Amino acid sequence: MVEAVVRARGPYSLRLTTGTGSWSTRLPEGRSASAHQLSDGRIVMQASCERAVDEARFVLALDDDTTEFHRLHARDPLIGPTVQRLRGMRTRRKATVTHAAIRAISGQLIQASRALEIERSIIRACGDPPTHSALAALSPARLTATGLTASRAATLSRLARTIDLERLPGRDDALARLGRERGVGPWTVGVIALQGLGRYDAGLVDDLGLVKLLASLTRRWPEPGETAELLAPYAEWQGLASVFLLQGFKRGLVPGASADRARLVRATARDAA
Repeated sequence: MVEAVVRARGPYSLRLTTGTGSWSTRLPEGRSASAHQLSDGRIVMQASCERAVDEARFVLALDDDTTEFHRLHARDPLIGPTVQRLRGMRTRRKATVTHAAIRAISGQLIQASRALEIERSIIRACGDPPTHSALAALSPARLTATGLTASRAATLSRLARTIDLERLPGRDDALARLGRERGVGPWTVGVIALQGLGRYDAGLVDDLGLVKLLASLTRRWPEPGETAELLAPYAEWQGLASVFLLQGFKRGLVPGASADRARLVRATARDAA
């Protein structure tokens, strides 16, 4: 067992990033790591080996300096209050790009609770954390048995069999390559970018939470793709901005937006259809 005491680059909160003050995870090839944050901001990590420390640093996004994001957007009229209240929050990543791809495909256009059930079923079939080779070994029929629709099972199987997912982080064309796959839209690319590649430049376009947020602000149900305009001002920080907007909307921190109004707008749109 290896212990390391590290300091994140820029403002960082383990509790806001992971949802807990004491975090632990499984890593590839049987490695593992855990962490907690001291009152002075330092992160104390216990890991099975030095490689696991490096992997945990990535999963926790400790080396991503988000100071510029906070500087640019702390006074933004839409996201500013959330940026100030949730200072130090980052995106907790998956231990493998494969896991991020599973989460992205599982979560397409269904309720979050059902998506999580399907994700866990796939992981039971190919191991925790899931590896590229283990996922590629599952047939579309086997993936369908986990709860995926046939089309999404085919998409996930094709991703695993035609792209070396774990090498995507080193590719300049990673997002474009993912986006060329049938069944992979901007939201799916955004999830894989945030949780698998460690990138903040792809927003969660058409995320249902962002659709509801925009509906609440505009008092009409948005057209597909319209949330891209909501995220465009955040440029290379669109992915992280997506996370802050979603959390801010959930906590009532986005000025002029409310979940109750979003529900009313949605009901009105359904009645008019």
